[in-house]
Order: sequence, then C-alpha cells, then structure tokens
Amino acid sequence: MRMVDMLRKARRRLATRQLSQLGLILLLLFPVLWLLPTALHAHEATMVDLRVRELAPGDFIWTWGIPSKGRPVSEDLSIRWPSQCEVKGQAMRCGSTGLDGMMTIDGVGRSYSAVMMHIYWYSGNSQVVTLTEAIPGARLFAGGQDARSIGEIAKSYGALGVEHILTGWDHLLFVISLVLLVGMNRRLIVTITAFTVAHSLTLAASALGLLTLRSAPVEASIALSIMLVSGESLRQRNTLSRRFPALVAMVFGLVHGLGFAGALKEIGLPEAYTVIALLTFNLGVEAGQLMLVLACWGLAAVFKPFGKGRDAQPGGSASEAFKPVGGVADHWVRNKAFVIRLQLYAIGSMGAYWTISRVVAIVTGS
Repeated sequence: MRMVDMLRKARRRLATRQLSQLGLILLLLFPVLWLLPTALHAHEATMVDLRVRELAPGDFIWTWGIPSKGRPVSEDLSIRWPSQCEVKGQAMRCGSTGLDGMMTIDGVGRSYSAVMMHIYWYSGNSQVVTLTEAIPGARLFAGGQDARSIGEIAKSYGALGVEHILTGWDHLLFVISLVLLVGMNRRLIVTITAFTVAHSLTLAASALGLLTLRSAPVEASIALSIMLVSGESLRQRNTLSRRFPALVAMVFGLVHGLGFAGALKEIGLPEAYTVIALLTFNLGVEAGQLMLVLACWGLAAVFKPFGKGRDAQPGGSASEAFKPVGGVADHWVRNKAFVIRLQLYAIGSMGAYWTISRVVAIVTGS
C-alpha cells in the first residue's frame, strides 16, 4: 500500500509539473503565436493615398489610391469637402473661391491609420497633407499654402512614427533579438542607444535627400539582420556580438534607419515644416521602441520570482539567462530557458523567410 501511495503521489507530481510546463510555454508563446499571422506580412500598409488635381481654376478631380483592405476605400472613409465645393462623382467644382476651407475625413483611425492627401494645384504647386485619427481635418487655402500649426504637424507625424514601429514586425523582432542577446542589464541601455543613434542618422540623411538607396535591398538587409542576431543569441561561444553588442546594433541600426526613411518618403514631408516632421516622426519611432523594451522588462519581472535572474554574460546563451534554484523553481526556470530558445528559433526562422522572399523578389523583379 505504501508503495502504491508513493507511485500515486509521484504521478500527481509529474502531472502537475507537466501542466505547469505547458502553462508556462503557452503563456510565453502566446504573444508570438498571436502576432505570427501579421508578422508574415511585415509593414502591412494601413495608409491610403488621396490624389486631388486642379485641372482649371476651381475645377478638380480626385481619386483614392490603391486600397490595402480588399474593398473600396469609400466603404471605410468619407470625405467632407469645403461647403462651396460641388462634388459629382470624382469631379469637384469649387467656383471662384477655389478649394479653400476646412475639409475632414470621417473614419480615419479604424481601417486606415492615416490618409496622405496629395494636392496638385493648377499653378504647378503641390502639397501633402497628412490626416490621422488625432487630426482628421485640415484647413486648406487655395493655391497650396500649408496653414497647419507646428503643433498639428508634430502630433500627426509623432503618431505616425509610433504606428510605424508598432506595426513593423521586422523592426520589432530585431529589437527583441537584441534584448535576448544582451539581457536585462546596463549593457542593454548602451546597445539600444547605439541602435537609436544609428537609425536616426540614416533616417535623417535619407529623408533629406543626402543618401539614396533602393528600398528592396534595404528591406532584405533588415530581414537578414534579424536572422543573424537571433542566431548569435543562440550561440554559447564568446562571439563578437556578445563582446560588443552596441557595435552590432549600430551597424544594423544604419540599415534599419533607411527602412524608416522609406516609410517616411511614402508619407511625405511638408515643405514648410520638414525638420519638425522628421524630428517628431523619429521621436514617435523611439517611443514605440521604448514601449517594446518596457514590455520585455515587465515580462522578465513577472517571471523573476521563479528563479534567480542574472545578466547574460559573454560566452553564455540567452537561454541561460536564468539559473535554477532547486525545487519547484528548477523546472520552471529550465522551461523558461527552453521557451526563450524556441522564441529565438521562431524569430530567426521569420527573418530567414523574409530574407529569402525579399531576395527572390529582387532577383525576379517582382
């Protein structure tokens, strides 16, 4: 009887352990599994173009750009033009007053995060107006004068920067790879700062026309950086990446900055407030990046009671960032190490998939 009771207790302990292992794995993998379908389509467009062209003084035609939602844009967005403008289909007549007054777009922020309105005036001037959920309307002046305030420009482009980084899964996965490579310690601050400085430099240089590169090789290089850093995080040898993670982050940050610049070029910069728009867009990117790092820190803090945390040391892998303390914590910590490695394999595989698909697109010209 005693032996039977011991076997039953051992079986219950084993079942409890297996359930706790399964629970931890599902809990840590849930964000990856939830984001996986979206991550397969990095930088899915959530912005749409609105083209307005003045054919003669006061006479305009307008059209939506190619939708990204598989249905007409007019089903999601509704334009309210200045009151003096008479709209018939895609044609609009505004009379002697011209396209002058307040226009708004209802529905921005739901299906589409932003509308880029490009206006081509009869005089030859052109204008780009960015409309977001925070600023769904704009004051237009006939002829193309940009009457938006600095505050409106800053708010609009800052929000677009946050939106871009939080929906750019390739950039996010790269930052997560850096966190797993370095660990939650002081070196992470230096590493993330180096990444920030580097991509800010190339973002500014490219947006201001000082540096021009084709977007396809840049996007392929960004995908390759994810695969390489996640691979380095899995290695146990004292590699260059482990000794000098800030240097690696800076080198790859230069490439990621070109990716940010490509998105900013699609949005367009207001001529009168180029510096303000560029600065606030970059600050928005940094804000989104900081949100991700804080989320990683919060996740690490949640599971810290299950093991003695230690910083990732040179020569050690990210999966060894926590060491067992015996008892119940022992198998929790070992499972944590397993899950971290599993996440790195998933991130690396995603980077490899993007690298191959983007290189194929370059070669085939598709």
